[in-house]
Amino acid sequence: MSNFSKNIPRLYLVKISKWFNMVMPIVVLFYQSNKMGMHEIFVLKAIYSIAIVAMEIPSGWMADVWGRKKTLILGSILGSAGFLIYSFSYGFWAFVIAEIILGIGHSFVSGADSAMLYDSLKADKKTDAYIREEGRITSVGNFAEAIAGIVGGFLAAISLRTPFYFQFAVAAIAIPAALTMIEPKVHAKVQAVTIKQLAVNIRDTFIRDQNLRIAILLSAVTGTATLTFAWLVQPFFEAIGLSVELFGIFWTALNLTVGISSVFAYKVAQFMGRRWSILMVILLLSAGYMLSGTMISYWGLAFLFLFYLVRGIATPIFKNYINEYTASEVRATMLSVRNFVIRITFAGIGPLLGWITDNISLNKAFLLAGVLYLVASLIIVFPWFKKDLVL
Repeated sequence: MSNFSKNIPRLYLVKISKWFNMVMPIVVLFYQSNKMGMHEIFVLKAIYSIAIVAMEIPSGWMADVWGRKKTLILGSILGSAGFLIYSFSYGFWAFVIAEIILGIGHSFVSGADSAMLYDSLKADKKTDAYIREEGRITSVGNFAEAIAGIVGGFLAAISLRTPFYFQFAVAAIAIPAALTMIEPKVHAKVQAVTIKQLAVNIRDTFIRDQNLRIAILLSAVTGTATLTFAWLVQPFFEAIGLSVELFGIFWTALNLTVGISSVFAYKVAQFMGRRWSILMVILLLSAGYMLSGTMISYWGLAFLFLFYLVRGIATPIFKNYINEYTASEVRATMLSVRNFVIRITFAGIGPLLGWITDNISLNKAFLLAGVLYLVASLIIVFPWFKKDLVL
């Protein structure tokens, strides 16, 4: 194994530290125990997204200039600190502080991790393996989240706060993993070392380079759809009367579905080609939203699984499109632009969907989100299909 290939198992550990999330399966119940409704929960998560937005692109720029390794180290430290604060905090405003720190930490990891993976493979002349490796890392993350769902359920039986104590220890695993990575030296000679050049790169993305713009927006809108859906799953469980004990089990099953499908994402891409892969993802994710919204019952659980199945395929494939059109010296920045769009879009639509859930109905929130994703994604990819750019 080359030196750069040794980065890959360390990236697995970073992914596990982020995704072995014992808090997520019961976090809505935790917030509700602190007198918060769905609207307040979505507002809190919107604040988290805004914290990410504030640092997302600067952190990607820092990863390109300062180095992927250093930004991963900083992000790992902040991610651990956020859960430590959460463990001893009570009430909305205390949670806001923890969420801001977690959001900033997340921004330093997101983008830098995928850029580290791609450039490590590039240093070893193995970029054709990116979708497979990204799929495997995504799969490991989702398997970790699946196992964490069960563990978190048992820990929540002690108290709804107990999972947060253990989450701090898990988040800290990323720190030594990041410290022992090796920075790939594959950057171009001229790097984006100024804010002005950063602005030029972003402008070029959205004005001059149509392919990269479409790739980023398609991946970002799909990422927003999957993030939003995840926050509607627990209200769905509540609406159909699932017991708290079953929350962790079904959360585990959903994430196992993502983990399994992520492993085979590269095969789907090879078999179906770009055009049909894109159409399949858009149509099935939209259907997952709409069918879940029209059948809020035990039978509707099947549509949650449909959504998560397609989610596992979509993430590595759509991220790869961004990498294909991006130069190494701005790769982390462009991946951060993707995450920036995800978070700023979620910050806008999340509280609205939370308000609709609280004041109108859960099924209307599902249906609206599904329609918005379908329309937005088709508008984004229309130029590709019109000009046969994805054939």
